[in-house]
Amino acid sequence: MTSLDKPTEETEADDSRAVTEAALFEAFGGVRGMVETVLPGLLFVTIFTLNNDLHMSAIAALAVSLVLVVVRLVMKDTVKHAFSGVFGVAFGVVFAMMTDNAKNFYLPGMLYTLGLALAYIVTSLAGFPLIGLILGPVFKENLSWRTRNPGRKKAYTKASYAWGLILLAKSAILFPLYWWADTEQLGWVLVTLKIPPFLLAVWLTWVFLAKAPAPIDVFAEMEAAEEAEKAEKERAEREKAAVWQPGDAGGDAADTHGGRHRKS
Repeated sequence: MTSLDKPTEETEADDSRAVTEAALFEAFGGVRGMVETVLPGLLFVTIFTLNNDLHMSAIAALAVSLVLVVVRLVMKDTVKHAFSGVFGVAFGVVFAMMTDNAKNFYLPGMLYTLGLALAYIVTSLAGFPLIGLILGPVFKENLSWRTRNPGRKKAYTKASYAWGLILLAKSAILFPLYWWADTEQLGWVLVTLKIPPFLLAVWLTWVFLAKAPAPIDVFAEMEAAEEAEKAEKERAEREKAAVWQPGDAGGDAADTHGGRHRKS
């Protein structure tokens, strides 16, 4: 490797890391997404700790979730993270109200976390790691990593296992507390465990993908194929037009007439 090659390779590696960071930021919502994830639960447990009022705590949590969606709509920003937060809070509110047990506000989210952990692990075992299905469209590679980029598939598999094990560990902490601790204790532990495991999983995903081969941009490939097909059609039409020019037909007629004249 020459002295000129090394800076180029370092630049490409830096670009790859930057692309990976941007994709992860987009996929998981960034700072705002984390705020939208934490705020409703934090508000619920804070109000419940202060006045032990289930209805007020639930309504406040649901109201702030709706406000976060409205803010995103007003700013014309993506609402998928805020909407997912609204649905999660709504399920928790309904479940807590129906059972008249404030602790059940957290149960749907805990069950979702456990189910997601199992999904990460099972899909990895099946050769379709869930994190690849999530990030493939973000990297514009779709499912090309499964058959055309084994290094990417390996990285996605490692990342999916990491997510699964981290979420399983989180569930292993929360479910015993659901049975043994009171609502306030469970709520504060759950709020505390919202961000650190998530950041650890995202960081490990970044580590695995930063070392993996670059994604195959299937969208660029499709555009290039369309452009090539269009260029081929234009070339064929030009060739066809050149063969059937009126001047050529007249020249053939003149040659034929001239040949007959010379013959006579």
